[in-house]
Amino acid sequence: MTPAAFRSHFPIFPATAHLCSCSEGALSDRVMVAMSEFMTSWRVHAAPWQYWMEEVDRARGLFAGLIHAAPEEIAVVSCASEAAFQVAWSLDYRERPRILTNDLEFPSVAHVWLAEEARGASVDFIAHQGGLLDAAAYRARLDTDVSLVSVPLVSYANGLRLPVAEIAREAHRQGARVFVDAYQGAGVMPVDVRELDCDYLTAGTLKYLLGAPGLAFLYVRNGTTHAHEPVLTGWFGRRAPFSFNPRELDFADGARRFTTGTPAIPSAFAGRAGLEMVLETDPGAVFTHVSDLAGHLQGRLLASGFELFSPLDPSQRGPQVAVRVESPEDCAAYLATRGVVVSPRGDVVRLSLHYYNNDEDIERAVDALLAYRERDRQV
Repeated sequence: MTPAAFRSHFPIFPATAHLCSCSEGALSDRVMVAMSEFMTSWRVHAAPWQYWMEEVDRARGLFAGLIHAAPEEIAVVSCASEAAFQVAWSLDYRERPRILTNDLEFPSVAHVWLAEEARGASVDFIAHQGGLLDAAAYRARLDTDVSLVSVPLVSYANGLRLPVAEIAREAHRQGARVFVDAYQGAGVMPVDVRELDCDYLTAGTLKYLLGAPGLAFLYVRNGTTHAHEPVLTGWFGRRAPFSFNPRELDFADGARRFTTGTPAIPSAFAGRAGLEMVLETDPGAVFTHVSDLAGHLQGRLLASGFELFSPLDPSQRGPQVAVRVESPEDCAAYLATRGVVVSPRGDVVRLSLHYYNNDEDIERAVDALLAYRERDRQV
């Protein structure tokens, strides 16, 4: 599918330049149809339980295919925070107390690690250097006290792509496990858990996977053992969920042990539709398109005198360009009045690219930012 054909499925274009996929992907006609299918199934069949469960399984299987995992290695969860909690609780921190992470980690994931300090963990944050981090920064802090290394595939803060595979090699050499938050990359860059060599990976459907909130996935490498059984659990985590035995707490093998109760069915319909769209594209072509757009955007912004928080090196840059502004919330509100939707975070506005974006979106965004800057100068 070409970028233009892909873009045609999103009604928001061309009226709006949607540049906030790092927060929420644009709504496609495919997802609207899928949500209608959910409502129709409920109205027509009253209780189409089996049909709904099949939809959840389809979404899980599609995500497994996207990241080159087996379906049995995927647990369906509600969000990345839940995925991180399930991993954190499963570890024993008595002999290896340290969790190694960094300041560019998404706060919700980092907060899960910090909560483990009540159980004896010690969270070690690696400071970024001007928005940059490399494998050497991790290597310098890795030793046999580390139980878990947490590394985002792409940082939410500025779009930095981290060298996950290189970090994972060193972590495994030291006997630590590796958790990857791929939420800011899955859908616009190739993801292969075998090549990354991670033990755990999470992503959800809300952003670049073009679905709705409420559905995420946790990859758990086959054969991974855990010191503790889950305490956040439910009937889908049982070996035989439909035995309905309230007196027996057994745990399914593999990733399914980390599932809890009934999943968000509407989100499964939307997530399946979004994943199908992503999987109809060539991952390499999508990443090339997005990288080219990010380079174009970055070049235009630098030439216009804007200060960027994103990495300048294309090999480190993901699908996002972060621009420093004095008041990100005010800037985003102003840009919205000009039909440009971005995502403010911290002291930057984030402009993120997907396969549906094009050069016209870039020019429209730069023009809007220039107008905002001129407005501020006149105030």
